Amino acid sequence: MDRIQELKEKVFRGDLLEKQEIMELLETPLEELSRGADEIREHFCGNRFDMCTIINGKCGKCSEDCKYCAQSIHFHTNCEESYPLLSTEKLLEQARHNKEQGVLRYSIVTSGKRLSDREVEQVCESIRTIRRETGIEVCVSFGLLGAEQFNKIKEAGASRVHCNLESSERYFKEVCTTHTYQEKIESLKAAKEAGLSVCSGGIMGLGETMEDRVDMAFALRDLGVNSIPVNLLNPIPGTPCEKNRVLSNEELVRIVALFRFIIPDASIRLAGGRGLLFDKGRKCFLSGANAAISGDMLTTAGITVEKDMELLKELGYEVRLSHE
Repeated sequence: MDRIQELKEKVFRGDLLEKQEIMELLETPLEELSRGADEIREHFCGNRFDMCTIINGKCGKCSEDCKYCAQSIHFHTNCEESYPLLSTEKLLEQARHNKEQGVLRYSIVTSGKRLSDREVEQVCESIRTIRRETGIEVCVSFGLLGAEQFNKIKEAGASRVHCNLESSERYFKEVCTTHTYQEKIESLKAAKEAGLSVCSGGIMGLGETMEDRVDMAFALRDLGVNSIPVNLLNPIPGTPCEKNRVLSNEELVRIVALFRFIIPDASIRLAGGRGLLFDKGRKCFLSGANAAISGDMLTTAGITVEKDMELLKELGYEVRLSHE
């Protein structure tokens, strides 16, 4: 019995794999690894596909120095757009549009280290209105909030909080110096304690190693995270990452497959940078990925909901919410 088959059957029995077992898969034949990951996905998740969209609810002038980001005040990029929190009317308009397209989860993302208490109050009113008027599920990405703020967000009707770890604990200091990896961990824990589900992943291609990516996935598993965005770095001119090499389709497929072996029942979500892939993620969706952010990203163009719906129908997926 080959190693992929052996580890796949171990996963089917309900056993969690250890890091060393995953590291053994780094050089295995990609087609076999992809096939095994897709079988694990089908076994634990069926044909469920969790699709969400995002809106840039507050843009630009971010105090943080995340090395990949066009919105940071520390870098000089072509992203000159800047505005405060969008009004309830604008957030509601986009929520309605997404609902009409068949999207089941809508995420409001804001720039900055965290929203102020006043901003949290404002956006909670928006969440209440969106839930009342559309019924669409609401996810929020408001930075490094605490328990009291997350409780208010939960009471307003949001169901999920997003906060990416971005990379491994070892490599994070190479990504950002204005906040810490531990602050992200504490924010995710506070969101869970408030009764919210959590969504967290990272960006591939920041200069990290494959072991860093594996370590991040194990950290997410330890935190009980089951919605995992996998972003492909889009090197933005003016940022410290502008000259980074864009990972190949094959590299991202292997990452997705490894993540499926690590967290068998997760929604592994292709996110930013998917448009850089020649197949727009098709191969990843046949190698363990079963979720995506559709439509435009925060400062870059994405893939339309209509095109994604066509692809998912072709691949035999059904768009359904995943309640982790």
